[in-house]
Amino acid sequence: MESFWDYLQNLTDAQSIISRGGFYLLLVVVFAETGLFFGFFLPGDYLLFMAGLLCSAGKVDVSISTLVLSLIAAGILGNFTGYWFGYRTGPVLFNKNDSLFFKKRYVILASDFYNKHGGMALILGRFFPIVRTFAPIFAGVVKVDIKKFGLYNLIGSVTWVCTFTLGGFFLGKRFPQLKDYMQYIVLGLIVVTTIPLVVAYIRRKVAENKETV
Repeated sequence: MESFWDYLQNLTDAQSIISRGGFYLLLVVVFAETGLFFGFFLPGDYLLFMAGLLCSAGKVDVSISTLVLSLIAAGILGNFTGYWFGYRTGPVLFNKNDSLFFKKRYVILASDFYNKHGGMALILGRFFPIVRTFAPIFAGVVKVDIKKFGLYNLIGSVTWVCTFTLGGFFLGKRFPQLKDYMQYIVLGLIVVTTIPLVVAYIRRKVAENKETV
């Protein structure tokens, strides 16, 4: 158990990430997770929250307005990159073999999410790991109208970044002691954002079993 908490503490060490790559590494992580298919494992939600929290403590070398606007831009560019990738690869993506950085089931999960929620999947999907990486890719595969995609992309990025980054910033201002409980906060974020994916996976399996009966 102790080793788990040590690992979690290292995983949540946003200050270490900032010290190694600074403000620009935050942008790279957000860009990669929202548009590159191998970025599904990156820690988007909690990193945004901690970026806001550290900014409230003066540990980020930019203002909160610059931080938020830059992260929104990174999220928008990431989604456009994912859309372009899906547009170029098309249905071939569903036939691609699994590898260390690519899992076909993630594309299927994103496609199911998109088919259920339509364009709103590009907004809602921002709040779910894996889905936020593959939803824009799938949108490119099915060739969603670029103007509609751009609108959903903008709304999704603004909503996602502001929710977590400003949430961390204002909570950090109100409760400075939160920085001492980061591992618990991050664990909570992981659980909350993972539960819907687990539920969706179970429902899919149940539906598949019914079809085979």
